[in-house]
Parts: sequence; structure tokens; C-alpha cells
Amino acid sequence: MTNENDSFIREVNEELRSDQMKAIWTQYGLMIVAIAVAIVIGTAGYRGYVYWSGLQASASGDKFLTAMKLASDNKTDEALAAFAQLEKDGYGAYPVLARMRTATLKAATDPKAAVAELDAVASDTKVPDAVRDVARLRAGWLLIDTAPYADVSKEVEVLTDAQNPMRHSAREALGLSAFKNGDFKQATDWFQAIANDATTPVNVGNRARIMLDLLTSNAKG
Repeated sequence: MTNENDSFIREVNEELRSDQMKAIWTQYGLMIVAIAVAIVIGTAGYRGYVYWSGLQASASGDKFLTAMKLASDNKTDEALAAFAQLEKDGYGAYPVLARMRTATLKAATDPKAAVAELDAVASDTKVPDAVRDVARLRAGWLLIDTAPYADVSKEVEVLTDAQNPMRHSAREALGLSAFKNGDFKQATDWFQAIANDATTPVNVGNRARIMLDLLTSNAKG
């Protein structure tokens, strides 16, 4: 008897679930279909975008390598034209990479133009912060031989914070600029900051200690 009751209860429950599903489908069927279709379309769209994005990145990468080859072959004008085109229609990170390479090419013959290119990258809020910092650092190093200390400081002093991974190179640029401009006290301060930082790379630390020895000798002389 118990088995018959259990069987009857299961049949009733199944019937109730069936009726409930029919009611839900009657009320929400169109919405369920719409959601299912949206999920299918969304998935297809995402996969399509990923595929398209990959193609665009690959095409820009090929163009970038071509421009780099032109630069290495000393075909500077052609390389600059190729990088300029990438700046306009490149995909992903390639436009900003093209801007940086343009500055590098210009640095050999026109440092001022190169600094202007780098400053443009550094002030572009659409560019990742790390790339903007690299642009500032490169601009500062380009200015060491030709510009007053204030110009170099304007570019790189913001990078000398203890948490900035580029602080070592920024401090070295400032120390060299101060030395070249005859401000030996300022130069000593920056090179000493490098020597005192336990995280300073060995090669940068060695150069700083050489400069400190030189500055000490000059002071005694």
C-alpha cells in the first residue's frame, strides 16, 4: 500500500510540475526565447570580435616590423612615413609604439623634435601611465647634453619617487644634468640618493659611486 501511495504522490508531483512549467512557458515563453537568442548572438558577437581583433593586431604587427626593418636599413624617411601611418590606423598598442619609435629616429638628427614627440606621448592621458613615464624619461635623457637642469628636472623629477620603478634612471639623469651644468652640490645629492637606495641596480649604483668619487676629487681640488 505504501508503494502505491508513493507512486501516486510522485505522479501528482510530476503533474503539478508539468502544469507549473506550462504556466511559466505560457507567461514567459517569449521572454525566455528572447534571452536565449540574445545569449547566442552575444556569444557569436564576442567570438567574432576576438577573431577580428586578432586579425587587426596581426596586421598592425606586420606593419610595425616592416617599419622597424626600414629603420634598421637606414631608410629613415620611409620608416618615418610607415610609423606615421601606423599612428593613424594602427590597432591596439601599435600607434603609441609607432610614436615612440618616431621619436627615437628623430633623436639622431633633431633632438628637439624627438623631445616634442615624447612630450606629446607623456601628456596623452589615453596612453598607459607606464608608457608615459618611459616617454618622460627618454625626453629627459635627450636633454642632458643640450638643456639646462630645469628642463631635465621638468621631465623626470616626477619619476624619482621612492615607489616609481624608473626612479634610478631618473635620478641618474638629474645627477648628470646637474653635473654638466656645474651644480655639483645638486649632482652629489642625486648620486648619493642612488648609492643609498638598496634597490638600485648594480650598474647604476657603480656609475653613481664613480661620479661621487669624481665630485669629491673636484671639491678637494
